[in-house]
Amino acid sequence: MRDQAIGDFLQQLADRVPAPGGGASAALHAAQAAALLGMVARYSEGPKYAEHEAVISRVRTETDDARAQALRLAEDDAAAFGAVAAAYGLPKATDEEKAARSAAIAGALIGAAEPPARTVELADRLAGLAELLLPVGNRNVLSDVAAAAEAIRAAATTGQVNVEVNLGGIKDEAARTAFAARAAAADQVAARAAATTTAVRKEINR
Repeated sequence: MRDQAIGDFLQQLADRVPAPGGGASAALHAAQAAALLGMVARYSEGPKYAEHEAVISRVRTETDDARAQALRLAEDDAAAFGAVAAAYGLPKATDEEKAARSAAIAGALIGAAEPPARTVELADRLAGLAELLLPVGNRNVLSDVAAAAEAIRAAATTGQVNVEVNLGGIKDEAARTAFAARAAAADQVAARAAATTTAVRKEINR
C-alpha cells in the first residue's frame, strides 16, 4: 500500500472489494497528521527556535516514527479485513461446518478490531505531539497544526467506528469489553484535537 500512487489507492478504495476500507482510511488520516506535524517541526528548526530545540527534535523524530506506524496499520487493517471476508466465505452446509465458520468469523473479527484500535491509540499519541508543537512551532505554518489536528480527529473517530462495527460478532466477552474501552478513548482524543484547532483558529484570526 505504501508504494501505491494516491490515485491508484483511491480507485481501489472506491471499488467493490472488501479491503481497503474505513480502517485503512483511519490509519492514513493518522499518517497525514504525522506528516503535517513533521513538516511544521522541520520549519521550526534553527537559531530562532533554539530554546525549543528539544521539543522540536522530539516531535520530528516521533512523527516520523508515527507516520511509518500508521502505514503499517493501514496495511494490517486491509489484511485483517481480508481474513474476515475469507471466514465469511467458509462452507456452512453441515452443523460442524457452521460451528467452524462461526468460530473463524469470531476470531477474524478480533483480528480486524486490532488495527483500528491501535489507530485510536496512535491518534492519541499524535494529539499530544500537536499540543507540544502548538505553542513553539513556526507561526507561518500554524494552520498546518490545525490541519494535523483535524486529521487526528478523523483518525480517532474513524478508527473508533471501525472497532465498534466488529464488536457484535466477537464472542469473547473480555475481548469485546477491552475493545469497547479502547474505542471509547477516541472521544477524548477528538476533543483534544478540536481544542488544538480552536486554539490555532483563535490565533490566526486575531
